[in-house]
Amino acid sequence: MNDFPDNPFGVTVTADSIIETMQHCDGWEERYRTVIQMGKKMPVMPDSLKQDQATIAGCESKVWLHYQNNSGIFSFYADSDARIVRGLIALVMAAFNHKDAQQIQAFDTEAYFDKLGMIAHLSPSRGNGLRAIVEQIKQITSA
Repeated sequence: MNDFPDNPFGVTVTADSIIETMQHCDGWEERYRTVIQMGKKMPVMPDSLKQDQATIAGCESKVWLHYQNNSGIFSFYADSDARIVRGLIALVMAAFNHKDAQQIQAFDTEAYFDKLGMIAHLSPSRGNGLRAIVEQIKQITSA
């Protein structure tokens, strides 16, 4: 795939803007709905890209990840068969998309997830899956 879909949010979404949005939510239920809405805005990956070699091990749901490295700037394209996971992917994309390897490696994902108030409310398997997505991205960008 030569080009990934345009930004699904229509504007540049950053980790900071996601944190601000989530901090305005009243309680976990509103955060959960917000995450699902973010996932609905993500482009659906064509079936032709949903290949076994693109799946991320460690996720309870199916998660596919593709990337491009354009002169040191990484673009990621991911999808899942689960609504909440698609939303969690949107959170990860906001943190890592269109960054260089140094920015990605230096990003403190645990602090980010703490500020979002997400991990404590996810099942252990969802939390581990979210960390597996991040780990795969960091592994890609460390090469």
